[in-house]
Amino acid sequence: MKSILSIVLVLFAAIAAHAAAPSGKPLPRSPPEKQGVSSAAIRSFIETADRQVNEMHSFMLVRHGFVIAEGWWTPYSSATPHPLFSLSKSFTSTAVGLAVAEGKLNIDDEVLKFFPEEAPAEPSSNLKAMRVRDLLCMSAGHQVEVKLAVTNEWTWTKSFLTHPVPHKPGGHFLYNTPGTYMQSAIVQKVTGQTVLDFLRPRLFEPLGIENPIWSTSPQGISLGGYGLNIRTEDIAKFGQLYLQKGMWHGKQLVPASWVETATGRQTSNGSNPKSDWEQGYGFQFWRSRNGAYRGDGAFGQYSIVMPEQDAVISITSGTRDMQGVLNLIWEKLLPAMEKASLPANKAEESNLKETLAGLSMHHPQGASSSAVVAKFSSKKFVFPANEQKLEAIKLDADSSGRVTNVSMRMGGVEQRVECGHGKWPLGRMAYGAFTNQPVAVSGAWTADDTYSLKLCFYETPTSITATLKFAGDHLLYDAEPNVAFGWSKQPQIVGVLSAVDFGLGHEGD
Repeated sequence: MKSILSIVLVLFAAIAAHAAAPSGKPLPRSPPEKQGVSSAAIRSFIETADRQVNEMHSFMLVRHGFVIAEGWWTPYSSATPHPLFSLSKSFTSTAVGLAVAEGKLNIDDEVLKFFPEEAPAEPSSNLKAMRVRDLLCMSAGHQVEVKLAVTNEWTWTKSFLTHPVPHKPGGHFLYNTPGTYMQSAIVQKVTGQTVLDFLRPRLFEPLGIENPIWSTSPQGISLGGYGLNIRTEDIAKFGQLYLQKGMWHGKQLVPASWVETATGRQTSNGSNPKSDWEQGYGFQFWRSRNGAYRGDGAFGQYSIVMPEQDAVISITSGTRDMQGVLNLIWEKLLPAMEKASLPANKAEESNLKETLAGLSMHHPQGASSSAVVAKFSSKKFVFPANEQKLEAIKLDADSSGRVTNVSMRMGGVEQRVECGHGKWPLGRMAYGAFTNQPVAVSGAWTADDTYSLKLCFYETPTSITATLKFAGDHLLYDAEPNVAFGWSKQPQIVGVLSAVDFGLGHEGD
């Protein structure tokens, strides 16, 4: 799946009780104590997550329909869309449920029914038995996932239908992103619209989710299993809609029966009581410990619904330890949710607000200047051909010796970005698979001869930490992303000081 993944989310007892936001408006806000949660407990969670999770990008806690805490780690912000990765699957499932409600398909329909022209000449009995329900439950009968690639000469649906189905559908759990793509393809087949366009008037617009972006396959079908980009509050609204059994501002957007079925345990996927990935699986929703359920995506994108606590938690992040984030929620936040309101605590509420307002991605730690800067400021280092496509680099410094700009030429593209020390100035740049992406750059000298540079691509979960070690007329360059599919620390490349000027066009200014 690396190829396609690099192409690169309780019915109101009474409306007043939950105070759902009107269509198109933000969720209402409230002090934490008024909704039965201690500000100090939330602050403890935030501070612990900031220390232990690498990296948190955003957090929003909704209780009784009110946002009681929200924060973004600079340079991430409330306006920043974030890739949902597999959290997108829960939205695709919702589209299937709405298509079912409108009589356009049935979850017991056989998958082959929708693509007779792409079926194998002699389909196996297991393929013939595969139903939409099996796609929803991750029990299509595959032993391994289908490899879908942009260069495949077949359509993605044909690739899926020609893949071996060794197991009887319905009995073998396999996390299967191409199976979610097939759900998207089926919705498009029966409605004539992509899942994105189908959901726009039925879900996104009523919830006030503006400008959702959903990538498509070479055949123009929403990717389904990933590819949706929306904001943190949009994720929270989606979770709140499900908490309210599909009701929003007095209107039933999603049938309550679908919500109950989709979030219930439909498939067994393990028995480890300490794992939130072995509590059962619904229709593109994970069952969780403590009576909760969630949609989630790679590197820590969460919409966690806690019916027993009448709460929703929305998180975006760039972490390799997704279970660790959930452990912190059960340890810090779950016990803090009281049934009744708590006495107002203005001091702790103020402390929480100050903590949330001051959140920032961790900068490289070290000195702002070094003696080596005087020798190499504005001098270009060139590199031999390498897989990272880094051709040249230079640092510019001010009179105090602080690095102010970083210039790079990668893959023939020359660019310059501002670099901060203890701050995140914003710019744009291309790096690896990223083309002209928003970026924030911060750096520090970790030794007299070594500069640590962090590139935060803040509309993605990815940051890249580069280490530049100056050794005479050579520059040793190491780079490592925080998270990536199939990409870890890169081989060191060595640059040589050049007498030729960089010749930069200043596109990155």
